[in-house]
Amino acid sequence: MINTDQIKPDMPVVCSQDGQFATVDHMEGPGTIKLKKDETGQHHYIPVSWVTSTGDGKVKVDRPGDAAMVEWSTVSPDHIDQ
Repeated sequence: MINTDQIKPDMPVVCSQDGQFATVDHMEGPGTIKLKKDETGQHHYIPVSWVTSTGDGKVKVDRPGDAAMVEWSTVSPDHIDQ
């Protein structure tokens, strides 16, 4: 289990192939990571369940970067039911 207290703003988010595809903005609730805006000015959200480690100052996820960028959300899951 990942300790979400170790996920901090400005940490690089790296894919299963060790390439950085995003940067942490902050934790959005207990199970969601809000990412900094991309080059188009859009925030994205990924679930903590994707995270495999937070070592070396990086948030590593369990999928390739291109797959993560297809599957990430542009709406926080915390706001979907509102």
